[in-house]
Amino acid sequence: MRKETENSMATVILKKGEGRTLSAGGAWIYDNEIGRIDGNFTNGDLVKVEAFNGYPLGTGFINTNSKITVRMMSRKEGQVIDDAFIEQRVRDCVEYRKRTIDMSSCRLIFGEADFLPGMVVDKYSDVLVVQSLALGIDRFKLKIVEALKKILAEEGMPIRGVYERSDAKVRALEGMEPVKGFIGDPFDTKVQIVENGVKYYVDVEKGQKTGFFLDQKLNRAAIRPLCKGAKVLDCFTHTGSFALNAGAAGAASVLGVDASELAIAEAEENARLNGLEGTVRFQAADVFDLLPQLEEKGEQFDVVILDPPAFTKSRESVKKAAKGYKEINLRGMKLVKDGGFLVTCSCSHFMTRELFEKTIALAAKDARKRLRQVEYRTQAPDHPILWAADESFYLKFFIFQVCTEK
Repeated sequence: MRKETENSMATVILKKGEGRTLSAGGAWIYDNEIGRIDGNFTNGDLVKVEAFNGYPLGTGFINTNSKITVRMMSRKEGQVIDDAFIEQRVRDCVEYRKRTIDMSSCRLIFGEADFLPGMVVDKYSDVLVVQSLALGIDRFKLKIVEALKKILAEEGMPIRGVYERSDAKVRALEGMEPVKGFIGDPFDTKVQIVENGVKYYVDVEKGQKTGFFLDQKLNRAAIRPLCKGAKVLDCFTHTGSFALNAGAAGAASVLGVDASELAIAEAEENARLNGLEGTVRFQAADVFDLLPQLEEKGEQFDVVILDPPAFTKSRESVKKAAKGYKEINLRGMKLVKDGGFLVTCSCSHFMTRELFEKTIALAAKDARKRLRQVEYRTQAPDHPILWAADESFYLKFFIFQVCTEK
C-alpha cells in the first residue's frame, strides 16, 4: 500500500451548494457534486476533500470509475490514515458489538455505518467472512483482517480461518473483478453456529452473500411467542431460519418454502441437526405459484411469514417491486386464520418504510382484511443504521394480527 501524506494527496473540491448529504453525516460524494480535482492520483488513493470555498471536509478514497467517487474515511482535518488508525476503527467495531449483541455469530463490520466504507465482515463462530466492495478499502483489507484477529484473540474469541466473499455484483460498479477464496490457510468452509439456541450449518463458500442472514437474528426470536402450538407457513425460508425458530418455540407444524432446491436441502439438514424434522418440513417451490394453490385448497395457517429477497436494487424498479410485495402480502393475508398473524419483511433499501406500509395497506384492502400492528422492527444492532447514510437502513419487519372484516 502506497503511503500517502497530506501534502502528497490530491484534493477534491466540491461545487458550490454541494456536499449537503456529507454535511448531514453521510459518507459518500457523488461524481456530480465535484467541481474539480487538484493534483495527481490513482483510483483507490486517499484524497483530501474541501468545500468550494476551501473549507476542509476530511479524507476519503477516490474512484472515478464509480458514481460514488469519494467514500469518506475521516471527517478530521489532517487525519493520518495509517495502521494505528485502522486498528482503532476495528477496535471500535468490536467494542460496539460487545455492548449491543451476542458476538458468537454477528456482523463485525458494516461498511459506512462502521466508518470503514465498502468493508463487510461477518463472524460465524470462529470463522470470519470478508467482503471488500470498494476499491479504496481493498488496500486496507488485510490490515483490517489482521487487526480483527488480534483484537478478537484478546477478547477470548480466537479465529481459526478467514474466507473472502468479494464476489458481489456491486464490485463491477467500482471497476473491480470478483474475488473469492481463503485469506490464509484453508479450512472446512461448512461451519456450525448457534443462534437463539437453534443450530445451523453455514456454508461460507457456497451460501448466499456471506453464507447466512445475520440481520434477522432478533426478529427470528420475536416470532417465537406467536408460534407455540401454531400451524406455521414460512415463505422464502432459505436455509430454514424462521421455520426452525417456529419449530423450536413449540409450533404444531411448520412448512418452509423456497425456490432453491439447494437451500431446501440445507434447511432439511438444519432441521435434523435440531431434532425438528418431525415438526418442520420443507418444500422447493416458487412462492408466487404456491400461495394461490394453497388458497385454492382452503389451507389456513395461524402464522404466515414472508421474508423475500430484495425485489428491487434500484430506484428505477421500485414500482415493479411494489407490485410483487403487494401480491405476496395479499396472498399471505388470505392464508392467515381470522385472528392469526402475518410476519412480513422487506430487505430492499429502495423500498422505504412508507412505501412498504402503503403497499401492505393496499394488499389488506384488496384481501378484505383488517390489520392490527403488533410490532415493527428493523435490522439487528450489529447492522447499525447511520443517520444520513440512508443505504445503511434497509430492513423493515412487521408483525400484524390479521382480522376478517365483519
